[in-house]
Amino acid sequence: MTKKILLIEDDPFLSSLLGNRLKKEGFELVGIKSGSEANKLLKASNPDLVLLDIILPGKSGFEVLEEIKSDPQVAKIPVMIISNLGQALDIEKGRELGVVEYIVKAQVSIDDLVKKIKEYLK
Repeated sequence: MTKKILLIEDDPFLSSLLGNRLKKEGFELVGIKSGSEANKLLKASNPDLVLLDIILPGKSGFEVLEEIKSDPQVAKIPVMIISNLGQALDIEKGRELGVVEYIVKAQVSIDDLVKKIKEYLK
């Protein structure tokens, strides 16, 4: 069965690069660019994993994450943060909010990122 990933990322380059790569790896991908659409799309698409940026238009990734975790309908869907925010406080906040992984974009290659996603979804 094909695993579905919801990618919430406003950077068109990264969104396209990662999206194309994940599709090539056999994943189904749903992508949005804004935090304000996230919760509605999350319920509609019911993904196996959410890849979430923190700095987004509309709502921040942390606000989206808080909404996800407080909604029993979607709270169990795993969330991986992929962000340029790599401060210890940001990482700690993500972990407190229940992310399964916090990845700093500048510290990981696209190959390693895809590898982590594949390992998690095995």
